[in-house]
Amino acid sequence: MATLGDIGVSAAINILCAMAFLLAFAILRLQPINDRVYFPKWYLKGVRSSPTSSGAFVRKFVNLDYTSYLRFLAWMPAALKMPEPELIDHAGLDSAVYLRIYLLGLKIFVPISFLAFAILVPVNWTNDTLESLKVEYSEIDKLSISNIPKGSERFWTHLVMAYIFTFWTCYVLFREYQRVASMRLHFLASERRRPDQFTVLVRNVPPDPDESITELVEHFFLVNHPDHYLTHQVVYDANKLSKMVKKKKSMRNWLDYYQLKNERNPSKRPTCKTGFLGLCGDKVDAIQYYTSEIDKLSKEVVEECDRIKKNPKSVIPAAFVSFRTRWGAAVCAQTQQTRNPTAWLTEWAPEPRDVYWNNLAIPFVQLTVRRLIVAVAFFFLTFFFMIPIAFVQSLANIEGIEKSVPFLKPVIETPFIKSFIQGFLPGIALKIFLILLPTILMLMSKFEGFVSLSSLERTTASKYYLFLLVNVFLGSIITGTAFQQLNTFIHQSVNEFPRTIGVAIPMKATFFITYIMVDGWAGVAGEILRLKPLIIYHLKNFFLVKTEKDREKAMDPGSIGFGTSEPQLQLYFLLGLVYATVTPFLLPYILVFFGLAYLVFRHQVINVYNQEYESAAAFWPGVHGRIIAALIISQVVLLGLLSTKKAAQLTPFLVALPVLTIWFDRYCKSRFEPAFNKYPLQEAMMKDTLELAREPNLDLKGYLLNAYIHPMFKEVKDYDTVDEGEFENVLVPTKRSSRQNTPEPSKYNGSTSPSLSHIGREQQLYSST
Repeated sequence: MATLGDIGVSAAINILCAMAFLLAFAILRLQPINDRVYFPKWYLKGVRSSPTSSGAFVRKFVNLDYTSYLRFLAWMPAALKMPEPELIDHAGLDSAVYLRIYLLGLKIFVPISFLAFAILVPVNWTNDTLESLKVEYSEIDKLSISNIPKGSERFWTHLVMAYIFTFWTCYVLFREYQRVASMRLHFLASERRRPDQFTVLVRNVPPDPDESITELVEHFFLVNHPDHYLTHQVVYDANKLSKMVKKKKSMRNWLDYYQLKNERNPSKRPTCKTGFLGLCGDKVDAIQYYTSEIDKLSKEVVEECDRIKKNPKSVIPAAFVSFRTRWGAAVCAQTQQTRNPTAWLTEWAPEPRDVYWNNLAIPFVQLTVRRLIVAVAFFFLTFFFMIPIAFVQSLANIEGIEKSVPFLKPVIETPFIKSFIQGFLPGIALKIFLILLPTILMLMSKFEGFVSLSSLERTTASKYYLFLLVNVFLGSIITGTAFQQLNTFIHQSVNEFPRTIGVAIPMKATFFITYIMVDGWAGVAGEILRLKPLIIYHLKNFFLVKTEKDREKAMDPGSIGFGTSEPQLQLYFLLGLVYATVTPFLLPYILVFFGLAYLVFRHQVINVYNQEYESAAAFWPGVHGRIIAALIISQVVLLGLLSTKKAAQLTPFLVALPVLTIWFDRYCKSRFEPAFNKYPLQEAMMKDTLELAREPNLDLKGYLLNAYIHPMFKEVKDYDTVDEGEFENVLVPTKRSSRQNTPEPSKYNGSTSPSLSHIGREQQLYSST
């Protein structure tokens, strides 16, 4: 059982780690050699040039200006300086709304924490119930609801506070849902022309023995949408071609590496082995080997392109259909096309950057089977993960360890080691066990057949949150209770089990406090340090980079990673809402997380992350729904606790709370969710009318003709049906414009980030394209 001293040791360790990470970042970001690691987004925008390009040799690598070190915390106010409208122009609506989740946490929990510590903590503390029970407890547990005697009138306080917390949370959620929905509609209305505004994805095209897929699609839409159909692009099964192109790129990287190696030491030709992973096989000249392999693979790639073009079986029953107006696309995307609801299925096409091409080749009839397989696999994954969760909980119960391995008792009882095991080790062990989980869940989502990166991340987020809910939250409580109260269970009657479990639920707050400090304090501070990208960049820069273009490719700005970061963030909402009335002592740790994370991720969004796509905050209904679920869970937990405390007279009043919360959720869905699923025809008509007035001679067909051609075809320059220049013009940059390299030295230099107001001219250059 972790004590206040154990929590203090854990807090000290995590605070020192967080401060060390932040201090290391503050120093490393000032060094010219690290500039591309900590400010890659500005390089991609073409408004920042490398400080290592001029000056004395030492100054190219080390910042010798001592005054800049005196301002090592200047990045904090700079991260908060950019206003939200400018942030949306700079990073996109997805990033701006993602940051609002952290602000939402502060809006919810700051007032809740104040009320909980002003009212609930004194009510809980002024009792001695735990001393009379035969269960293990710490001083922290005396601040929880467990310290209230059975049948006490003081439970009315918890009931009233549960209502206040629920109403406040719902009020904040309503205002935020309203605000985000308004931001989304305004963003879509003000966004300039993009291919996905005119295009729908058509799937499950029924076969016809007399017509090919492309003829069938054209005939169907000319007949059923005669005034609005413009053009279409059939979807090819190019998965094999994609693998070949990726293999060619890999070989090209190795060839570049050996050529660079040869340039540095011309007297010695580099060699390699042709066997598995270069560890066995014949020893050959590396440059000649990879040159010949690339030439051979290039021919195979061109042959594969020809095969795809000529083989009707390579065309799958799906197509991207484009219309003359946004209005026509909206009507098609949001209506049923035939009397058969399983044929000619239409949905809004993802933007070209958002398409996950590998899944377009999956037959539609397989999707149900695939999702059933994933559901079963996810169930077993969640179930078997209880084993490491139980192990982690055993670390939190040091008394259990001593009983199992008594010879370690002298070592474990050392004060610092005991505090380290109970206050720090469980949190870090759980985080280690969760490292590979996001990758596994993303593979599951890909297997399910979703056709856009945004939908892949959203469904991964749902799975990840469900996993955290079952294993990290419920699993930690159940397994922790079993380990911690085993002796009590054995020596008491069966009808006392619910009471003991009810008492143990709030007593798991100490474990979650350690997890919050490890993951939410030190983990968030480690995010801004970017240690892994820093090491990888310098390794690539030292071994592979020989041109400025290579250096740009070595930069890895990454992205927010919504599929993993948002569910972890939602876990803090769950913990905060559940323990607000149960163990309020946990709330300050939640507040520190939200405040620190908002500061860190705002800096990363401004200077580092470069999102792959823009979904216009399509993920927000899921965020809202998960917070509602956390709110209902907190109410059910409190209901269960009160039932074990012989406070049955309060049950009818508390039962109404989940009902009201569910009603509120349904109201929000009916009021705001259509803005995230449908596109108003009025908005579409307005944009079409304005565009027609401004650009009456626009060649829309030329603009849309190759917008949704498979990107692998673009990699094959010899493929005669792809106009590469035209393809480049189609994929116009969004407001988050970026370039692959900087064409000329920029006037924005140094260790601070330029404001968008200073680079309006550069942004106008892209917005005019």
